[in-house]
Amino acid sequence: MRALRQEIISPSGVEYATRLNLTPSTRHLQSVSSSSTSKESRVISNLVVARSNVLRIYEVREEPAPLPSYEEAAQRMQARPMGSHKDTEAVEGEVQMDGEGEGFVNMGTVKSSANIVAPTVTRFRFLREHHVHGIVTGMDRISFGEAELDKLLISFKDAKIALMEWSEATHDISTISIHTYERSAQMLSPDAPRHTTLLRVDPASRCAALLLPHDALAILPFNQSQDLVGDQEPDNATKEIPYSPSFVLDLHDISHEIRNIIDFVFLPGLIHPTLAILFQTQQTWTGRLKEYKDTTRLWRISMDLSSQTYPIVSRIENLPYDAFSLLSISPSSGDGLLILASNSIVFVDQQSHAALIPANGWATRVTELPVASFATSNVLTIPQAGLDAGGDALMNGEIPHVLELEGSKVEFVDDNTAFVVTSEGVIYPLEFQKDGGRVASKVVFGAPIARTAAPSVLVRIGENHLFLGSTTGPSPLIKIVKVEEEVIPEVGKANSLENGDNVVVEKEAAMDLDDDLYGESVADKPQVNGTTNGVHIETRWTIRLAYCDTLPGHGPITDMTFILNQYGDRNVAELMTSTGVGCTGGFTLYQNFLPTRVKRKMHAIGGSRGIWHIPLRQAPKFNGVATNGNQGVIISTDATPTPGLSRVASRSARNDPIIMNRTTKATVGAASFFQGTAIVQVLIDSIRVLSPDGSERQNIKDMDGNNVRPKIRACHISDPFILIIREDDTLGLFIGEAERGKIRRKDMSTMGDKSSRYIAGSFFTDKTGMFSVLSAQSGEPVQLNGKEKTAGTSSIEAATDTDRGTQWLLLCRPQGVMEIWALPKLTLVFSTPIISTLQSILADSFDIAAPSPPQDPPRQAQEIDIEQVVLTSLGENDQRPHLCILLRNGYLAIYEVVPIPASALRDMPSRHRDTCVPIQFSKMRTYALGSSSLADEDRAAPSVVEAIRKPSRILHPFKTTPRLSNGEPGSVTYHGVFLTGDIPLWILATETTAIRIHPCGNNVVHAFSTCPLWGSQGDFLLYTDEGPVLLEWMPEFDIGTELPSRFIPQGKAYSHLSYDVQSSLVVAVASLKTRFQMFDEEGKAIWEPEEPTVSDPTQECSALELISPDGWYTLDGYEFAWNEFVNALETVTLETLSTEAGEKEFIAVGTTLYRGEDLAVKGATYIFEIVQVVGDTEPPHDRRFKLKLLCRDEAKGPVTALCGINGYLVSSMGQKIFVRAFELDERLVGVAFLDVGVYVTSLRSLKNLLLIGDAVRSVWLVAFQEDPFKLAVLAKDLGAVCTMTADFIFGDEEMGIVTSDEEGVLRIYAYDPSDLESRSGMYLMCRSEFHGQSETPRCITVARRTKELDMITPQSRLIYCGTDGSISSLTPVEAEGFQRLQLLQGQLTRNVQHVAGLNPKALRTVRNEGRSKPLTRGIVDGGLVMGSFWELPLARQAEMTRQIGTDARTIVEDLCGLEGSW
Repeated sequence: MRALRQEIISPSGVEYATRLNLTPSTRHLQSVSSSSTSKESRVISNLVVARSNVLRIYEVREEPAPLPSYEEAAQRMQARPMGSHKDTEAVEGEVQMDGEGEGFVNMGTVKSSANIVAPTVTRFRFLREHHVHGIVTGMDRISFGEAELDKLLISFKDAKIALMEWSEATHDISTISIHTYERSAQMLSPDAPRHTTLLRVDPASRCAALLLPHDALAILPFNQSQDLVGDQEPDNATKEIPYSPSFVLDLHDISHEIRNIIDFVFLPGLIHPTLAILFQTQQTWTGRLKEYKDTTRLWRISMDLSSQTYPIVSRIENLPYDAFSLLSISPSSGDGLLILASNSIVFVDQQSHAALIPANGWATRVTELPVASFATSNVLTIPQAGLDAGGDALMNGEIPHVLELEGSKVEFVDDNTAFVVTSEGVIYPLEFQKDGGRVASKVVFGAPIARTAAPSVLVRIGENHLFLGSTTGPSPLIKIVKVEEEVIPEVGKANSLENGDNVVVEKEAAMDLDDDLYGESVADKPQVNGTTNGVHIETRWTIRLAYCDTLPGHGPITDMTFILNQYGDRNVAELMTSTGVGCTGGFTLYQNFLPTRVKRKMHAIGGSRGIWHIPLRQAPKFNGVATNGNQGVIISTDATPTPGLSRVASRSARNDPIIMNRTTKATVGAASFFQGTAIVQVLIDSIRVLSPDGSERQNIKDMDGNNVRPKIRACHISDPFILIIREDDTLGLFIGEAERGKIRRKDMSTMGDKSSRYIAGSFFTDKTGMFSVLSAQSGEPVQLNGKEKTAGTSSIEAATDTDRGTQWLLLCRPQGVMEIWALPKLTLVFSTPIISTLQSILADSFDIAAPSPPQDPPRQAQEIDIEQVVLTSLGENDQRPHLCILLRNGYLAIYEVVPIPASALRDMPSRHRDTCVPIQFSKMRTYALGSSSLADEDRAAPSVVEAIRKPSRILHPFKTTPRLSNGEPGSVTYHGVFLTGDIPLWILATETTAIRIHPCGNNVVHAFSTCPLWGSQGDFLLYTDEGPVLLEWMPEFDIGTELPSRFIPQGKAYSHLSYDVQSSLVVAVASLKTRFQMFDEEGKAIWEPEEPTVSDPTQECSALELISPDGWYTLDGYEFAWNEFVNALETVTLETLSTEAGEKEFIAVGTTLYRGEDLAVKGATYIFEIVQVVGDTEPPHDRRFKLKLLCRDEAKGPVTALCGINGYLVSSMGQKIFVRAFELDERLVGVAFLDVGVYVTSLRSLKNLLLIGDAVRSVWLVAFQEDPFKLAVLAKDLGAVCTMTADFIFGDEEMGIVTSDEEGVLRIYAYDPSDLESRSGMYLMCRSEFHGQSETPRCITVARRTKELDMITPQSRLIYCGTDGSISSLTPVEAEGFQRLQLLQGQLTRNVQHVAGLNPKALRTVRNEGRSKPLTRGIVDGGLVMGSFWELPLARQAEMTRQIGTDARTIVEDLCGLEGSW
């Protein structure tokens, strides 16, 4: 069995993050004043995040706040409560920003200042994404001075460190060096795979340390300029190599007492790098606290890297045993350390004095460390305003007095305040009040102020932003705002500074403008700052958190199932997954195409050849009557009757399409003209100017004197310019004269003679300012049209519309040269000869206009010919120019326009042109459509008549604002591209994700256009295989994920899912937490908490829910015992007498009853039936279903796995497998059993075959016999493997067995009695092992057909979900194709420079001590083959495939046949 493994959904969330100035855009940070009145956005810093093997790079940008529309302002005025009085409104000097702003701003001081600060918002902007060939275990920034950009240091599993920087040449990160320690003595130990590495960097970037197994550190020193003595200049070697040789430091050489390292950090502000190491020489646990208590120790070790001496500076003993994290305090915050423990926080000052800050009553019971006399707690209830996972500032409920710190994170947000974020996402302020400068006189644990997803990392960005990375949900960016409030004294309490529960901080006498606006990040001492009528007024600083932006994430996937959902008039399969943890839990549903909803069919319009919506400023008239004021028309064209038929249609007063005009010729293109007052229609032999009602104003025949020119095959219109391309690749350019209302031919003498040939072209309107004409020699702006301009447009259209932008013309010649011409003077400003080879970077070659190839003999079409080139905007709200290139061989490449500094132009090679634009194109995505079934490579391009009979692959840029789920107009505008043809695609992007290419739900799309005529800016008009239809996107779908998805929040996590086909309902198991108590024989609790601050332990419990996918509401449920949780949930088919068929589907549940440490666990098997309740008409649903418990069968052990086989139920109980019959629909009767391994994790059946996965004894293949009843072992694996899932797989007329273990390793087994090593079939033969990088708790088998009519050969595909939020698939591959892909994989591994210098083979190779060499030849890495191969230039693809004896086209066909989700 041979297979290809590929990722469908990348790992979700943020596990590691760091803030740094990585890209050149951050250099402007120092020069931009905080009081600048510029409306341009600025980059605060870069944020690099990682999860598993995915690395993403973002910009954190500060942008002007968007102004609300007139409709939004009117709605807010109407929403203001009637009884609001003056005292509750915003008074003079106070501004309350809108929902997209960032909190409250006190503008009192600004009125008297000359500098006015415009409101801004902070947003993420996606730059790059990489799937690296290694598991990221840490990252940090390396700074080599303010004059240089920061470097990125990343650590990977198996003890590897990569130093990376940003490359302006490639607009991407590049590898400086990689340092590996996998062959060190520590990594060769047997327990090395279970070790978790920690990466720490000295605050002064003098060195980095990586924790290795057995208490060793890998030290990587860096060469800093400040380390040089006197006026010594760094030599060339120091400049080129920023690091010194690394070495491994065994901490046992410093002291044999340093063992079992928990955490370590570098201390700031010291002469030599100094480590603070938290460790336990003697480990203990809760049950041994009487013997070993306070076993944690903290040592400070100074590191002299030049002499390699490591003296111990200080030692702190007897710290709490449950300490798990260490944080250094900066000198500005007072120096010292914070130690995070499960029940307390330990503060260590610079004199090495440790003080305990308890978080609950357990702290004083598990440690003898004295409680700090200055520590107080204000942990009460959550305020009414907080920050939830999605940014809505509401959270209700109470937080208990017991604060649990397991899994929490802490980070300082200013000099006096740290935020402690618990594992439940609750944010607590921890304030340090100082006395005497740097000495903390009081530490206050404040009340919770917000809530978000469970944190994995906290990163402070700038002075007042905090990023909370999470692996269980969204990762928000919040702004910390301080506002001054008046203290309202309580009745009966003195108005004194000593009273109250608020934090104290002195208000600085002098503050700059930013401090006056926002204040410090936290402070809170009430201060008397004024009097009114002799009464003192006290004020205090309080914290407010403002939501800025979010990096999306759905968290771990615990289970998944397919459900049927109805979109329009068809049922489609949808993958339903249970995601998230705790309050961020819910359901995430995925589609393998972008779901749309048909609003109406438009058969009267037609349009099999093309459809265009023409926006107009005035309403068109039909028979003298305005057509309902819709201000727009639709032009459509069809292939029949020959030579074509074109229509002009609009919307009537009855909302029906109405035909206003017809023309018996095919239309090539149409658009609005003369500022929306006219229509330009390009026919195959002429250009027409039409009035809004469709009547003809002007008609220009495309003639060369009296000679008829070849027919027009393509056109592009951008008011006031018209571009046409004929069948002989000649060009025509027209310009409109708005004052005359006419169009005329434009002089093209600057572009060459009439023999010039162009195969593709389009216009582009730039509104970003990136396109500016500069001198190619000096880099200074040039003067066009008699004045200095940033572009060449100087028309009446630009004069009447200041926001119109500048216009440019893109042209592609047959030899693969792309040129950009500035309009209207047609000045060549950009040229590149390598566009058809799809290089990674398209830079200006500074060549003059390229000559066209000779036409005798006529040029033949080639595979790499450019079909279409479009320069348009892609993204969400923000317009980011992208270049889309469609080649004849089916390749679709998308480039982003990136600016290059004008200073870099001086370093360019010799220039043959005087003008240029400071841009280049960086490739962001390549997509292979496969060979087109619409064209033949052995002949030239088809004629127009031939082309209109077939669906053409055409790129259509569009702009849309989809509606919300409630039908209201949306606020997000998307700029995208739609590809028509036999493989229709949506090309989209968001601000926080990479470019996504989603298939369309239709098999063929002939024509496409946006169509807001029917009242929605999110409508599209398509001519599909069903005819012309008006449709819109399904609301609430996220287009930023690899597959379109939507999240159904439930406020709790679910552990198991199952779908019932008969009722179309979902059965889900909710995972809850409850208090655990032990009882004596009389039923009394053995132990009760003595005080409220001491709590009971918690345990998992479960509840069964019956959920309707229509509205995602719960119809019914079943609550299990408080100490019972579900292990397995399956829909099984059992024999029954209640149906004519003799069998029926039931819901089977296996549970575990936990009874404490001294009693053995038990279990139970439940059988439920979904029944319909007749006559239940409770609103809002008349048809109701309920869960009916038919049987509960107790077991002596936990029931961990279930499945059905031939109408019987197979269940596991401890070390046995039972086959049971469901007798009389009321009890389970055993018919067969089998003693198996230690703990059964998986059961799968196929006819009478049973596959058993065990946590210790790998996998067994068993046969079930009914006469007599018997379970017979056919074969088993002798290896000691912890199997999590086991499934059958079919392909290429073979059957295999695939298992996955707790580390994500996939293994393919073969049952082959003919193999001598199998001992006549007694043993399963392991053929291949593949490291999948994450645990996969669930696997689903789906049918797969390689050919549409192949219904005989069984084919299957396995879909896995991962605990890191990923979804992957395993697809069988035929022998010939597998051999080609395996050879290609070897070529890509050896000959391609991978990110961070990692080896792809090392990531996927499984370390197996029982085999002489790894088994790597059965599974191909789809991420490497598909990702790396398609991103290579075409010449490089041809070279690699030639070396393995094939060609690139064959490889592309192989990969396209294997690609897809399900």
